[in-house]
Amino acid sequence: MSRPLILILGDQLSETLDVLAQAPEEAVIALCEVRAEGEYVPHHPQKIVMLLSAMRHFADTLRDKGYQVHYSTLDDDDNRHDLLDEAERLADAYACDEIRVTHPGEWRLFERIQRRGTRWRLYPDNRFYCSIEAFGQWLAGRKRCRMEDFYRHLRKQTGLLMCAGEPAGGQWNFDHDNRAPIADDLDFPTPPRHRMDATTRAVAEQVSTHFGDHFGTLEDFNWAVTRRQALGDLRHFIDHALADFGTYQDAISDSEPLLYHSRLAAAMNIGLLSPREVCEAVAAAWQEGHAPINAAEGFIRQLLGWREYVRGIYWQRMPGYKQENRLNARRGLPAFYWHGETDLRCLQRAIEMTRDNAYAHHIQRLMVTGNFALLCGVSPAALCDWYLAVYADAFEWVELPNTLGMTLYADGGYLGSKPYCASGKYIDRMSDHCRHCRYDVKQVTGDDACPFNSLYWHFLETHRAQLKDHQRMKLIYGSWDKMQPTRQEAILAQAQAFLDRLDSEKPYGRGEHAEGYQRR
Repeated sequence: MSRPLILILGDQLSETLDVLAQAPEEAVIALCEVRAEGEYVPHHPQKIVMLLSAMRHFADTLRDKGYQVHYSTLDDDDNRHDLLDEAERLADAYACDEIRVTHPGEWRLFERIQRRGTRWRLYPDNRFYCSIEAFGQWLAGRKRCRMEDFYRHLRKQTGLLMCAGEPAGGQWNFDHDNRAPIADDLDFPTPPRHRMDATTRAVAEQVSTHFGDHFGTLEDFNWAVTRRQALGDLRHFIDHALADFGTYQDAISDSEPLLYHSRLAAAMNIGLLSPREVCEAVAAAWQEGHAPINAAEGFIRQLLGWREYVRGIYWQRMPGYKQENRLNARRGLPAFYWHGETDLRCLQRAIEMTRDNAYAHHIQRLMVTGNFALLCGVSPAALCDWYLAVYADAFEWVELPNTLGMTLYADGGYLGSKPYCASGKYIDRMSDHCRHCRYDVKQVTGDDACPFNSLYWHFLETHRAQLKDHQRMKLIYGSWDKMQPTRQEAILAQAQAFLDRLDSEKPYGRGEHAEGYQRR
């Protein structure tokens, strides 16, 4: 009689997986903690605790439902500490002739499983609206691959926010209503506190022992590690934050890391919530009059549109996509990304919030840490590894296209319609950082000038040959070309002096951090 070992990965903690639904009675379910998965980049301790605690709670849930479960912990003496090697050890120990696993979310694991031979059997990941194959079919023969087209396709297919075949509210996209800056009188909701039970406390102790040198603190750990906790976070977001989410989704605060954001991505990405139930809850809130259309549409676009889209791009373009570097960016990651000690207030606060919470919202990532890296020519590998390491919701299928394609324009515009580069004016308009900064955002040159300003023009001039004919960049180059040559020279010299100082900084911590953590 065939007896399979079913390997459940740490980001697949869902009872609805096809691989579980089709499991025979005699199957052995395996969940494995291995050091290699915590070290291929130096993952934030909160991210590791969230994953391992959620895995242990999920294993208990499966046992309660009658599954035979083997759980390998970090401290097991016979643990091989490599995910595939440990699964094969367990398959041998339980006399399993087949190892079944849901399609992984990272190419590195997918490729390794493919090389392991016929003993391994991949099952599709049914947690997404659009399968990898369906995305490929949608993409085939298209002259352009734009998220907005794909998003409308899925809106029609799912019926989300659709009324008699037309988009709710009379338009597909309400993004123009979702760009309000930070205001002094806003009152942000406090997210639920998740008590650390005995399981989570035990995991935290082990993580401190095994990964104590990683960037980040465990002091304010507050991530959902059970489905019940994740559902509580969803209800809180719907009841207390969704109504204002749309209007202020691009705002940045010097003191508040969460604002009206849901922080549900981590729970969805590890399987505690499904994107379907989240989107349907948001749509229901709009239908019942609890949230305006710009909030509901803006949130659903991030999930139904962007999240599904970047996953499709990832699996269509890998493995070559990871090597893209069309702007030839070669600079190592600035040392302060690992310690936050910089006079640039926006960067300091984004990095400090990341250190404390394993979280920063999407505009902090795109327009602060990401924009700075773009303007400075940081290599895609270095920034991608940093984002993958420090954010609790970061898994390569979603992180890599966002970072390499949208943030760094390293794919030459395949994913993003234009480089998301900006001067200090954008940060000043959308945040209250600049009032706390030692630099003057209104100055472009001089000792007190905001570095973003000169770096912005330096970036445009550096990449003029590639960008000057871009339809959405022509106006910007027109403004640059109208400046006096002496003014241009002063700006470029200002930026170069800043970059020279950046390059002279001593790397922080492990030497490889300065150039990007070296993958194993």
